[in-house]
Amino acid sequence: MILSLPLLIGLIGIALLFDFLNGLHDAANSIATVVSTRVLKPQYAVLWAAFFNFIAFAVFGLHVAQTVGTGIVQANVIDAQVIFAALMGAIAWNVITWVLGIPSSSSHALIGGLLGAGIAKIGFGAIVWSGVIKTVVAIFASPAIGLMLALVLVLAVAWTSLKLTPLGVDKRFRKLQLISAALYSLGHGGNDAQKTMGIIAVLLYSQGLLGGEFHVPLWVVLSCQAAMALGTLSGGWRIVHTMGSKITRLTPAQGFCAETGGAITLFAATFWGIPVSSTHTITGSIVGVGAARRLSAVRWNVASNIVVAWTLTLPAAGLIGAGTYLLVGLFV
Repeated sequence: MILSLPLLIGLIGIALLFDFLNGLHDAANSIATVVSTRVLKPQYAVLWAAFFNFIAFAVFGLHVAQTVGTGIVQANVIDAQVIFAALMGAIAWNVITWVLGIPSSSSHALIGGLLGAGIAKIGFGAIVWSGVIKTVVAIFASPAIGLMLALVLVLAVAWTSLKLTPLGVDKRFRKLQLISAALYSLGHGGNDAQKTMGIIAVLLYSQGLLGGEFHVPLWVVLSCQAAMALGTLSGGWRIVHTMGSKITRLTPAQGFCAETGGAITLFAATFWGIPVSSTHTITGSIVGVGAARRLSAVRWNVASNIVVAWTLTLPAAGLIGAGTYLLVGLFV
C-alpha cells in the first residue's frame, strides 16, 4: 500500500512520538542513580543525559537499526499498516507502564508490537527467528551481565579505595559518577534511538523511497536522536523514584558501579547489533550493587514486580499491535 505524503509524514510523526516517549519513559535509566545520590539536581541531570543521548549517533554504527528494520519481521511483510499497529502497541504499553511507575522496556514493547502486527498480517512466517531469538536471549542476558559487571566493579572500587576515608571516597565518586552517567546515556541513545530509526527506514523502504536498498538516511538518524533527547529532557520522575531508591539505596560509588556496568553492557550490545533494553540492563546493575552490600539491601518484592513487567511486555505489546492491525484492516 503506497501512502499519500500527508499520511507518510503522519506515520513518521507517530514513530518520532514513540521515540520521544522512549526518552521520557527511559530517562530514569540514565539519571536515576545520579539523582538519588544527589550528585546532580534533577533539572541538570536530564540536561546531562539528553546531551549524551543526542550525540550517540556520532559514536555508534547503525547495526541495531538494521536488526529492527529487517531482522525481526521480514522486510517484505512490513507496510504502513504493520508499522502503525506496531507503534500503537508500543506506545500504549509504554503509557500504561509509565502511569503505573513500572520500568518496563520501551525497546521490547516496540519489538512486541512489530511481531504482533506481522503475525496478524500473514502468520508466524513473518518472523525472522534469528533476530527474535537473540533479542529474547538478551532479555535475560543483559540484566545478568549488568549485575555481574556491577559486582566486579564494586569489588574493584573497594580495593582501590582502601586508603581513602569515607568522605574521600564520596568526593571521588561524585566526580566519577558524572562520567559514568554520561557513558550510560551515550549507550542508551546509541541502542534505543536506533530502534525507531529502523522502523522509519523500513517504512520508507516499503514505500520505495530508499532507492531499492535498505539503509538509514541521515535525516532519520538526526530526527530520532533529537526526539529521544527531548523526551529525556521531559523527565519521567515516577520511574526515577522506583529505579533510584525503591530497589536499593545507593551511594555515589555504588551509582558509579551500576552505571558503568550498564554502560559496558549497552556498548557491547550496540556494537553487535542486539536491541537490548536499557531498563533491564540498569535494573540488573542496581540489583548487583545492592546485593554486593548484602542481599537484604535489595527490595526483592520491587525487583520481582519489575521482572513480571518485563515478562509481560513482549506479549502485551504484541497483542495490542495485532489487535490494532486487525482493527485498522476493517476500515482500510
